Amino acid sequence: MYLNIKNHFYLIVCFPQTLLSEKVGQMMEWASKRSIIKLNGDKFRRFVKAPPRNYSVVIMFTALQPQRQCGVCRQADEEFHILANSWRYSSAFTNKVFFASVDFDEGSDVFQMLSMNSAPTFLHFPAKGKQRKTDNYELQVRGFAAEQLARWVADRTDVHIRVIRPPNYAGPLLLGFLLAVIGGLAYLRRHNLEFLFNKNVWAFSALCFVLIMTSGQMWNHIRGPPYAHKNPNTGQVSYIHGSSQAQFVAETHIVLLFNGAVTMGMVLLCEAATSDMDIGKRKILCVAGIGLVMLFFSWLLSIFRAKYHGYPYSLILGKYGNSVV
Repeated sequence: MYLNIKNHFYLIVCFPQTLLSEKVGQMMEWASKRSIIKLNGDKFRRFVKAPPRNYSVVIMFTALQPQRQCGVCRQADEEFHILANSWRYSSAFTNKVFFASVDFDEGSDVFQMLSMNSAPTFLHFPAKGKQRKTDNYELQVRGFAAEQLARWVADRTDVHIRVIRPPNYAGPLLLGFLLAVIGGLAYLRRHNLEFLFNKNVWAFSALCFVLIMTSGQMWNHIRGPPYAHKNPNTGQVSYIHGSSQAQFVAETHIVLLFNGAVTMGMVLLCEAATSDMDIGKRKILCVAGIGLVMLFFSWLLSIFRAKYHGYPYSLILGKYGNSVV
């Protein structure tokens, strides 16, 4: 009787420890081969949901198969790999946190289990306790840049990851090519550099810079938002973010185009007022300028109304202006 009680107590105490060691060992083996562990339904239930577990798991739920046509998923996957590789090959790497992914076509049961209907989605499964609201990454607000994901992981796990990106020579090469073109043009026209003092050239350059900056390109560079969002259930693509706290890359392109059209309209109106052309051509410029300003400024207001719900003002398009977004 004493031996049976002793053996039973030994099994109760030691079996969870043995199981935990096996799970950690298996996760470490997978992580040594791939920085992101691929999970299906069985692996998710065994290594993430089922106790015991003393490690955190950060999972990207995605849909990378070509038939899903999820371009955002591929972009987010690239950033997630940069983050996972930065952690896997750092000197601080431990078994405290693992990075994993679940593809819809390989783990649709996991999507159903979690009542998940969109991708990509990032979730943190803590080592202890239940999940909190902050364990669901706010993709639409923060974007999927590796640096933003690293900050979120640090908040949830106290693991600070220094993101190391692979070298990208596209920027320096493009800058070098641009400088070479400018230098070549300056050399070819070295005897006539009056174009450098042309106010129209500098005005156009300054205008382009202002339009790019006011459209939100710097925000995109910092936050790394998706280009657009495709609803996996309806297939509808949204190019304008519905919140005033975030934006899509496509949205900045649309705003840039609309601001450019409004600016062009103002330029035409100025030309119509100050030009020495005959009255007929000046009327045409005036009508075209007014049309550009009224139409595209109305569309800009409709975008503003779509993002700032309750904004009461509109121009030509009224409540139907939101149909363009």
